Amino acid sequence: MKKYADKKPEEVIRIVATEIIQRAIKLGSKKKRKIFISKTFGGKGIEVNNLNPSTPDGRTNLEKFFNPVKRHYTISGLGSPEEENAINWRVLNLPFFRRTLLMLQVSISFLLKGTPFKNKFYRRMGAHIGKGAEIMQMVWLDHFRPELIFIGENCLLGAYTQLTVHSYEGSGKFRFGIIEIGKNCIIGAGTGMGPIQIEDGVRTLPGTTLSPYFSRIKAGSVVGWNPPDVKEKKENQTEQS
Repeated sequence: MKKYADKKPEEVIRIVATEIIQRAIKLGSKKKRKIFISKTFGGKGIEVNNLNPSTPDGRTNLEKFFNPVKRHYTISGLGSPEEENAINWRVLNLPFFRRTLLMLQVSISFLLKGTPFKNKFYRRMGAHIGKGAEIMQMVWLDHFRPELIFIGENCLLGAYTQLTVHSYEGSGKFRFGIIEIGKNCIIGAGTGMGPIQIEDGVRTLPGTTLSPYFSRIKAGSVVGWNPPDVKEKKENQTEQS
């Protein structure tokens, strides 16, 4: 989407967080709930009504809240699904039309091969895809907020890789953040990750799980499981019958 294009990760997450805050204020007023946003995984955070960009005090508080901008935020106070005035976290995130369109686009992207057309398709969804990137079949880029995904130039994402920018933690609490992959990275097939910063030239081995174990991976690193402990059979060892 154009409003997220050509912007740095910190600028994009600020826009996204502000949009979610505005929707939270509207839905919280309608459902008579207090909704909070936090800069950490835990903690109650700040009530969103205090960050209303439509009021002078709210704009001032919002500027303070985003100083500095964080790479992830947590929303809480939506209530469990069985509560009468609970707010669905998916509804809070995005309007119905865009939620539906993104789910359809992600479903289509599963079947597309790693071609320039696929990169253009992802960019139309809002994801930031660098030149020369190759994204194989069955890769899942999170439909929650594709604009929070940044993939650098000349990266390879192997089949069945999963990039997840959000995590629902139950009882009306979820968090969201940036996935940023640097240039010239090779992400092995089946790698799974949540919000993370991966610097240039990183390689992950197939089946590696990066999150929640890493928040940042330094340039040139190779990440994967320890090699298996193989005990080879000695030449003079006889087989037991």
